[in-house]
Amino acid sequence: MSGVHIAAEPRVEFGKGAARRFRRAGKVPAALYSRTAEPIHIALPSHQLMMALKTANVLFELDLQGKKHLALPRDVQRHPVRDYLQHVNLLLVKRGEKVTVEVPVRAAGELAPGGLLGLTLTTLSVQAEATRIPQAIEISIEGLQVGDGVYAKDVTLPSGVTLDTEPDAMVLHVMAAPTAEQVEAELAAAEAEAGIEQPEPVAAAEEKTEASTAES
Repeated sequence: MSGVHIAAEPRVEFGKGAARRFRRAGKVPAALYSRTAEPIHIALPSHQLMMALKTANVLFELDLQGKKHLALPRDVQRHPVRDYLQHVNLLLVKRGEKVTVEVPVRAAGELAPGGLLGLTLTTLSVQAEATRIPQAIEISIEGLQVGDGVYAKDVTLPSGVTLDTEPDAMVLHVMAAPTAEQVEAELAAAEAEAGIEQPEPVAAAEEKTEASTAES
């Protein structure tokens, strides 16, 4: 896994006012954590950081005042409405060091006819070298039948990656796909619960019209 080169600058101002000034300047307040030292407060370029964070467990190669640091994102805070980056916590790592991370799960292949895939876990917790974290863990669903399931212990992991998730945790399962009648019945029940009146069948409406005409 190649790292994303990004320039960092030290941060000595704190508080909401300082954070707003950084964001107006196109920067995001951040903190670098390690297991042995006090956190280092930094600021990172907003757009470059946002683009990099689209990759799960992206490895950052930070340049801070001429010193190089490797870091992984640990906590990303976004504005609840506008979704811009507010603050990011990073964990300092070293080459060859094992870290525990959540890696996205990706299903590959086709189910047997009549099956519907249910994804119980969207990520797996694994241990991997900081510079060799897989972007995703692929699970083959080829030929799985209704009622079949895949557990964490059944997943084939890339070389050098070990499972940290509970082995008996179900990752995905195959259920029977609903019939058209079942979908219509569920939709009708949901609309009834929401108080949405169903349109009268055309034939019934015509019968009512004819009856009303005859009476008059």
